[in-house]
Order: sequence, then structure tokens, then C-alpha cells
Amino acid sequence: MRLKSVFAAACAVVLSACASMPSDPVAGPAFDAQRLSDHVKALSDDSFEGRGIATPAEAKVIDYLSRAFAAAGFQPGGERGGWTQAVTLNRFTVSNARAEFRHGDAVIPVTQGEEIVISTRLPAEHQHLRDLPLVFVGYGTTAPERQWDDFKDVDVRGKVIVVLVNDADYEQPELNTFNGRAMTYYGRWTYKYDEAARRGAAGVLVVHETAPASYGWTTVKNSWTTPQFDIVRQNAAAERVPLEGWIQRDLAVDLFRRAGLDFEQQKVAARSRDFRPVDLTGVEIDAMFDVASSTITTHNIVARLPGTTHPDETILYTGHWDHIGMGDPDAEGDRIFNGAVDNASGIAGLIELARVWGSAPPPQRSIVMIAFTAEESGLLGSEYYAANPLYPLETTVAGFNLDAMNVYGRLSGLGVTGHGQSADMDARLEAAAATQGRTIVPDTNNAAGTYFRSDHFPLAKRGVPMAYPKGAGTFLDEPLAEREAARSEYGARRYHQAQDEWLPVMDFRGTVQDLEAVYAVGRDLAVSRDWPQWSPTSEFGPVRARTEAARR
Repeated sequence: MRLKSVFAAACAVVLSACASMPSDPVAGPAFDAQRLSDHVKALSDDSFEGRGIATPAEAKVIDYLSRAFAAAGFQPGGERGGWTQAVTLNRFTVSNARAEFRHGDAVIPVTQGEEIVISTRLPAEHQHLRDLPLVFVGYGTTAPERQWDDFKDVDVRGKVIVVLVNDADYEQPELNTFNGRAMTYYGRWTYKYDEAARRGAAGVLVVHETAPASYGWTTVKNSWTTPQFDIVRQNAAAERVPLEGWIQRDLAVDLFRRAGLDFEQQKVAARSRDFRPVDLTGVEIDAMFDVASSTITTHNIVARLPGTTHPDETILYTGHWDHIGMGDPDAEGDRIFNGAVDNASGIAGLIELARVWGSAPPPQRSIVMIAFTAEESGLLGSEYYAANPLYPLETTVAGFNLDAMNVYGRLSGLGVTGHGQSADMDARLEAAAATQGRTIVPDTNNAAGTYFRSDHFPLAKRGVPMAYPKGAGTFLDEPLAEREAARSEYGARRYHQAQDEWLPVMDFRGTVQDLEAVYAVGRDLAVSRDWPQWSPTSEFGPVRARTEAARR
């Protein structure tokens, strides 16, 4: 492995010294920074070939994790007494995509990847949508708990709906109808596609604007002109629309103008509860494309420590084992995406949590560790588990997701992505952090919807209170500048690159801090009769409330 520039500057920080220094642990068995480092080094080794799903590397990951969980005293928690849950995925490759808009005699041609991207996650060999009308439905949101319905009584079956990205108060946060600048689930494009399917729409076109999307058009193009994956669904036609797409803002402005509408005025109108859908009168779309479908089978890895008195009540610890696999060589000839931080670090955390749980007094409630597959393909391993839970979601007490842990040293704060979704879980994490001398740091990029972009989310949207904490704030140990530079460089140069490798200067005391906190909260829940709650404004509260009787 090569030492990279910024980390090399921090070579004075020796891993063995880091492992021997205390991290102000909360009560309980000690976590071991050296063990964490060893696991990350092993799982991100070149021999694991970037941990691609449905590759020979997958069997190696399953073997490594099952051995580690067994050594920790956990039992197989998967299907048929084994360590895994099979996840069958559909892969969709769109080709020969063509689309055009028409208004009267005028034809507005568009090019796949330029003004528009179109795809599908609905099994079919071919899609041809002809002469379909367009209707603008604002932000495409139905949120009963906020007294919000963008659709009103309008029937959009057989139509292509045009929606704005993010939430209705993103550009006017003082309205505070959807948490101001903090994106809710309703702001994510995934929700908008799902709601369109529930409404029977023929298609969805999300209007791309860089600021509310939090990324540029290139990201959209790269993401949606490559194969798409989805779990195999029993009734895909009820959950997926034939056409999923995005359009550039300039194209949307032109289409609205042709329909006699002002795009900016309609955006303002869509910020109100009184908004009603607006037909783009006279504007239609023709779109067609071929779809090559295939299936692959990959696996979630599941371990369980049964509870003594309430074994049917479950506390989850999750993280994804997969990474990108192998790709084209980079400038240094490296084609293996090792995924040390993302997410061998989180899987190492699960293994170490299992060891500590296994050496502690038995919990009253069951502890389940799940290493999810296919996170990098769209949270599909966790989506599959949430749709096909091995342990009932209504009696899953709460969970903690570990993704891209802090490997740069001890920090002053504990970041809580999605802070405010569950004031109950926030308070528990705050109390655990306080015993370490740390403070809670609410997520700093909540406008980008980071809470909805990791494996806890499919469980959260089905009502399970899920926390996504990781170290935040300022570093506590010298050399401060080098640590800060290394943390910043990861996001700029290593994330999803071949350079995401294990390095001997990584300082896992920061990981230990975070593991201590989630262990402490989990331990309190495991010996109590508490059921954490969502905040009243959370979009996930009503889902949880439907199963209240199961928790009495």
C-alpha cells in the first residue's frame, strides 16, 4: 500500500501509541483500536478486490464476518440457521433512449444525458410512452402530518408528472413548513418516484437545479445513464413507474413558457399548502427505450445475540460491507476500490461491537448485527431487509448505522445526522457523549438530505427509530492541522476512489469514541422496557404509530 501525501505528513502519529491511550470510555468492556485497525486492513486488502457484490470477493467477506461474529459469541442470524439473507436484485440497462416534447406543431427534441435522462426500474423489454400529457405537481408531496397534499383531488394516472427537487421551503426557509433548509424525506427524488407510483402516474420528471439538489447535472447524468438496480418486488407495477427521469432547468422553463406558465411563479405557488396541480396545457412527451433486465443474488450478513427475557425485541447495529469493486486504472495504475473508510471501518465497528456485547452480561433484548450488501447500488441490501425483515420491525426497538467511521483521531463532538428526527434518540446519544466529555453536533449538511442516503434509511421510513452518529467537531490531540487536512482530503480525493486504502497512520481512537456511545445507548435500551419515539414533526412517526399495539 502507498502512503498518500497528507497522511504521510502525519506519520509522527504512531498507531500503537494511539491504541494504548485511553479514550474516556463509558462504562462497559473496553473497545480496542488495534483490533479495529486490523479488521480494516484485512477487509480493504487488495485480495478482497474492492468487495464488489456478486463477485468472488463476496464469499471471502461472508467467511471473514461469520468467523468474527462466531468468535464474539454471536449466533447465525440469517435464513435457515445460517449467517446470510439472500438478496436478489434486478439490474436494468437502458439503451436506444429517445425522447421529444411536442407543443402543437412544434417539436422539441432532447438528447439522453444532455437536456434529459430517462430510465426505469420496472421490468420490461421495451418502454414506449406516446402522447402523454404533463402536469406540474409542485414538490410531489403528500404529508398528512403536515397537512400537505400537492396532488389534491387530481388524478395523475397515465400522465407524466413534473416535480421540483427538495422541499417546499428550501428556497424560503422562514416558511418552516418542512424544517426550513433541513431536507425531509419528502425532498428526496426517491420519495417523489415512490409517490408517483402510488398515484398511478406513467412517469416522473424531476427538474434539476444544482442548489436544491446539492449536486450538479453531471452527477445526475453519470448516475442515471448507467445500469440501475432494484430489489425484486412482488408487484413492481404498483411500486415503480415506467419512466423515471430528470430534466434540466432551462428545458423546464421552456416547456412551462410554451404552456403559458411562468416557471418561477409556479415555484413560488408550490410553496403553499393551497397549491393545486397545474396542467402544462398542450405539452406532451414521447419517450422510448429498450431495457435489458437480469438478476443477481448477493447477501446480507446477519448475526444475533439472543435476549434473555425479551428475545423477540431487537436492537440493531448496521453497516454495509460492499464497495465498488474494481474499475479502470487510475493515474497510478490502481484499479481496486479498496473501501477502507467506506465502509470497512463500519464493518470493523460491527465486529468490535459484537466482541464487546459478547463479553458483557447477557442483554434482556436481542442484539442483531447486519452487514448489508448493495449499499453502493442504492441502499438495496437494507431496502430488501426492511421489506423482508428477519426480525419484526414493529418490535425492533431502535438501531444504529455505522458508515465511514472517523479514522483520524479523537473529536470534541458526536455528530448526529438527522438530528431532530427523534428527540428521544438525540437525548440518549447526548447523554452518552456527555460521559465522554463530548457534545452533540447536529448534521451540518442537512439541506442535502444526508440522513436519507445510508442504510438506516429504509428501516427509518418503515418506522424503526434509527440513529446515524459519527464523530464531529475539533480534534483533541496533536498534530491538529494534519488530522484536519487528512479528514478534508478524504472527501476531496479518496471518497469512492482507489485511494481509499488502509494506512498505518489512521487513528482509530475516534472510532472507539463513537462505538462507546452507541454501545452505551444500546445497553440502556437492552435492559429496559423503553421504546424510543420519533419527534412529532418526523415523517416517520405516523408509520411507527400504526404498529403501536405490538409494543404494549
